[in-house]
Amino acid sequence: MTIDAVNRLDRQAFVEAFGWIFEHSPWVAERAWEERPFRDLRALLGSMVRQVERASAAEQMALLRAHPDLGTTVKVSEASGAEQAGAGLDQLTAEESELITELNNDYKKKFGFPFLYAVKGSNKDDVIVALIARFDSDPEDEYSEALRQVYQIAGFRLSSCIREER
Repeated sequence: MTIDAVNRLDRQAFVEAFGWIFEHSPWVAERAWEERPFRDLRALLGSMVRQVERASAAEQMALLRAHPDLGTTVKVSEASGAEQAGAGLDQLTAEESELITELNNDYKKKFGFPFLYAVKGSNKDDVIVALIARFDSDPEDEYSEALRQVYQIAGFRLSSCIREER
């Protein structure tokens, strides 16, 4: 889809097309629609990020908590499943799966939301290293980092479905 086509969508069609970009949080797309027309992909992403930044702390936390644990074997959204598979998280050994599950659980106990990491271009070892390294973060810093990771994930997702005009 081109940005011109995006700008022609009514609210409902826009939310149907982009409500999945922020995991189980179609409110982001619904609010971003108000800022049309978008100059380009970057402007659309910027609008969506602004909606999250303007959201209440409760809405932001719900958005973070909507993401699945990395390496989980439970049902995840199609987008999350594909992203995790691309990083090899669908091919963990029993030991790796146990380690990631333990680290994810400890992380959630400490921070109150799942570990978020934009896995595109990474592998399972990168994820494990990042999870261990970020566990020592200050809660406020980690909250900000988790949101940054969500924005990066959203950018990857948007760029997969919008082509730039030439």
